[in-house]
Amino acid sequence: MYKLFFNLVFKRMDPEQAHYLAFRWIRLAARIPVLRTLVAAVLAPRYKELRTEALGLRMHGPFGLAAGFDKNAVAIDGMTMLGFDHIEIGTVTAEPQPGNPKKRLFRLVPDRALINRMGFNNEGSAAVAERLGARREVFRTTVGVNIGKTKAVPEADAVGDYVTSTERLARHADYLVVNVSSPNTPGLRNLQATESLRPLLTAVREAADRSVQDRRVPLLVKIAPDLADEDVDAVADLALELGLDGIIATNTTIARDGLGLKSDPALVKETGGLSGAPVKERSLAVLRRLYARVGDRITLVGVGGVENAEDAWQRILAGATLVQGYSAFIYEGPFYARALHKGLAARLKASPYATLAEAVGAETRKVTA
Repeated sequence: MYKLFFNLVFKRMDPEQAHYLAFRWIRLAARIPVLRTLVAAVLAPRYKELRTEALGLRMHGPFGLAAGFDKNAVAIDGMTMLGFDHIEIGTVTAEPQPGNPKKRLFRLVPDRALINRMGFNNEGSAAVAERLGARREVFRTTVGVNIGKTKAVPEADAVGDYVTSTERLARHADYLVVNVSSPNTPGLRNLQATESLRPLLTAVREAADRSVQDRRVPLLVKIAPDLADEDVDAVADLALELGLDGIIATNTTIARDGLGLKSDPALVKETGGLSGAPVKERSLAVLRRLYARVGDRITLVGVGGVENAEDAWQRILAGATLVQGYSAFIYEGPFYARALHKGLAARLKASPYATLAEAVGAETRKVTA
């Protein structure tokens, strides 16, 4: 039914307009008590065997919504209603910014992919912090907060910019993510180099500890799939050195060659980050490399081309304790999380593993043994 609706309605609309239309419907449904209860009963059934502990937090399951969908923390209950086990909001910058000029979001339907050059359009950390502080949750969930650099801030001043967002947002975050891997903010990816990343993560950790003294806010970093293998290793080693809580692998890619893209070449040439099915292979490879390096000492989050339960299961076997999706939600619609949870529970039952935690990294351990 959704695929027919997508082809008849959403596919004919500008992708950004379609996003905001669907967003409004989700938010509206979450505001109506009886409707949201019925929707959650259908789309968010819980499986006891999928209960997950990660980052010191207990979650209904391992599957969450990746950053980028709910930039301003306005639909946390709506997305939980649709079955996501955790919601990562953002990316949020210290100052509000409109993002890049439109048109800036493109669908590559034959490839089940998206290209975006949104440019961190958001209301800024002060406004988002105020909204999170005033929030009265309808559905219990885990809320991650993803922070990035304000475009107008020079790279040399990036640390202070991230610290400002941290001081405003850390108290409202179940976990905090430093995003240094979007290709749509000039100079941002340069911060992935360990000589830049070390002082940045150290400063954010200190700011979070100053701002929230009654608990430790878990801190993660999100990296790009385009890092060379030796740079992936360097980030892994740095994360261990700094006592980081987790790594999210991966963000979007700027690569186009070698991905077998079938879409209109004019679309493929659009600048921005490519997400969805084409990044699946590289994201999984980065995840395996990270787990081989860090093992169970750091929580890994697998994202990039997670279309179905099999993709999520492969991420878990590769080393991910948590898995996230975004682009596939555009193509699969409201039953995306429900189908993934059902399939994941079936795969666990058919596996030799008693729990999801036992399955985490099992295949990578076999290869590296």
